[in-house]
Amino acid sequence: MSVTATAPPRSLRRLALAALLQADPALKAQAARALHDDALAHPGWAAEAATEGALTLGEAESEALPGRPARPALVPAKDVPTRSPFTPEGRAALLHAICHIEFNAINLALDAVWRFDGMPADFYTDWLRVASEEALHFTLLRKHLQGLNHDYGDFDAHNGLWAMCERTAHDILARMALVPRTLEARGLDATPPIQAKLRKAGDEAAVSILDIILRDEVGHVAIGNRWFHHLCQQRDIDPVVVYPELVIRYEAPRLKPPYNMEARLKAGFTDAEMRFLLGEDG
Repeated sequence: MSVTATAPPRSLRRLALAALLQADPALKAQAARALHDDALAHPGWAAEAATEGALTLGEAESEALPGRPARPALVPAKDVPTRSPFTPEGRAALLHAICHIEFNAINLALDAVWRFDGMPADFYTDWLRVASEEALHFTLLRKHLQGLNHDYGDFDAHNGLWAMCERTAHDILARMALVPRTLEARGLDATPPIQAKLRKAGDEAAVSILDIILRDEVGHVAIGNRWFHHLCQQRDIDPVVVYPELVIRYEAPRLKPPYNMEARLKAGFTDAEMRFLLGEDG
């Protein structure tokens, strides 16, 4: 995926699409990180992406979207068993679930880059950064999982993140509202309790990886908040009013406390938004 300093053979958004279509997890992660590095080396790419029109997919591309390996098998969320992290198999299953989230998060970020036209240049560089960091998270978790004599694909997984991506494919406001700042923001709340369990299980290496993920995810959710508020301002919409409307329209999960207040505030949730989440909006 890395290119030379000469003009790129394809657009940045087409390159993001090519990375999204990559089925091999290791190659997808490598492509996401290389594309981010190449975009930083070619600042003009993002400016060109901002003026490029809508991209269309061929039939074969549509059928292959997103690229993913044959395993893990995708099952309904209710059919993914919950296992204790205090057994070797259960700990591997828990880490596999997080690894799967990070794999999907690479796809979500790449999809935002190629799919949505007419956004400012910073939008594309922001989401390439997210894709690159999610690729790092996936790689770290997969390596640790392999150290537990397992690999990505060994356990069933569900497709909830990508399903929401598909539902919001034609509505960038809904995408920003319901993927980074709803589904992915749940990780801000869930990570510290998971770390406590892993620490109790004696897996300090996994705890350290989740430290990296939590740090970066604050930034990722902040990016979602940034562009959600940008779009609301552009359309003269009250973000606190429109958010529950989007939740209902797109059948997003309703979030419940406890919330990681510190992380959410760092990620750019306003006091009014937090009062809404806490049911204190009057």
